[in-house]
Amino acid sequence: MNRTSVSSAPARDEADGTPGSDSPLSHGLKQRHLSMIALGGVIGAGLFIGSGAGIAAAGPSIVLAYAASGLLVLFVMRMLGEMSAANPASGSFSVHAERAIGPWAGFTAGWMFWTLLCVGIAAEAIGAAGIMTSWLPGTESWMWVALFMALFCGTNLAAVSNFGEFEFWFAALKIAAIAIFLVLGTLAVLGVLPGTDAPGATNLTGDGGFLPNGVNGLVVGLLASVFAYGGLETVTIAAAESEDPRKGVAKAVRTAMWRIALFYVGSMLVIVTLIPWDAKSVVSDGPYVAVLDFLDIPAAGQIMNIVVLVALLSAMNANIYGASRMAYSLVARGEGPRVLGKVTGGVPRHAVLASSAFGFFAVLLSYWWPETVFKWLLNMVGAAVLVVWGFIAVAQLRMRRRLEREEPDKLTVRMWAFPYLTWVALAGVAAVLLLMLREGETRTQLFFTAGLTVVLAGVGYVRQRSKSRTG
Repeated sequence: MNRTSVSSAPARDEADGTPGSDSPLSHGLKQRHLSMIALGGVIGAGLFIGSGAGIAAAGPSIVLAYAASGLLVLFVMRMLGEMSAANPASGSFSVHAERAIGPWAGFTAGWMFWTLLCVGIAAEAIGAAGIMTSWLPGTESWMWVALFMALFCGTNLAAVSNFGEFEFWFAALKIAAIAIFLVLGTLAVLGVLPGTDAPGATNLTGDGGFLPNGVNGLVVGLLASVFAYGGLETVTIAAAESEDPRKGVAKAVRTAMWRIALFYVGSMLVIVTLIPWDAKSVVSDGPYVAVLDFLDIPAAGQIMNIVVLVALLSAMNANIYGASRMAYSLVARGEGPRVLGKVTGGVPRHAVLASSAFGFFAVLLSYWWPETVFKWLLNMVGAAVLVVWGFIAVAQLRMRRRLEREEPDKLTVRMWAFPYLTWVALAGVAAVLLLMLREGETRTQLFFTAGLTVVLAGVGYVRQRSKSRTG
């Protein structure tokens, strides 16, 4: 077999949603890689950075906000896991949407997610550069963006095992950090950590009560929490290049519940129990730094900066990988420029380069507008993940019946209480989208994402009609 190839085989395999044995993509991800990607994927920079604003708005009720949004994400991942375990594919939900709804849906969901990841690559590179310039004030942000982009673009160009190894160790560091935080925090809550007294419910019920800013504050906290869960979808994309795709996806999905409960809801509960929700340091320094300072942990700020840097670099690495595989899958199914489908050494290198291009463009953006570009990029991605979740729910509603009828043996992972909880998840996605209209910043994100969705859906539908006429 040639080292470099472009063939019709990938298109056939991806259209079926299963990776064929003649697929040019490598299967170099080991089970330990996939397990750690699943564990670490839920711990992102959004948890360490974005949760402060949510706590300031919702107060102690941020625990409810993270629990509610976590439940929604859990349902979405269960649905995605059901479809991905039955039909593993590097295009994941895009392939499932195409099979269940139509080519226009696969086109829309796939390119929407690709755009989301590419913008995320740039935003994370700029965020990581900001930490480096705070450590080394004489350096420029664009220099670090360029360095990080070159590093992770290079590792993703080499082999999928490189991506797996980087994510394995990144995830291990993130998991160790959050585990240590939870252990120290729990000991402090119980009053058994030296130098601390058990706070009881003082911070949970005092200073305005559990809902200090009422329902409006809870809504703001809910919106902040939803977008902190991004990144979980990558494990279903990576599973297609693992040694045992079906087993890998099933295991990752089945551990989603305790990961969400422990990492997100658990850490929020520790934070608002230990320190007042309205402490200025919660927003200015971040809630994790504020807690570590409260516990008199030396160099708490620098410790968390290291953890956040690791989280940002991990997300960059994962997003380059996920975007390149999504682009490859779309091209293999005839939904993108054929040149991106070229595979060398088991890696879609042209897709990697195309997916990294916006990140390299961020070098210029960070040079021109170093103070404002990060927030602008985050606003660009807006509600894209909610659109993807909506496609996942609709696709699962339609595909489940087909699998039960035609291939019941493939249902190794099943959505709970089908179809009722699927409808609950769809209603939850719709509710969050409507709630975004209440806030000025999220309204802007929603309008941008809605416009992008309409454009992509229109292009996808026109392409679908054109193919049906010529086919």
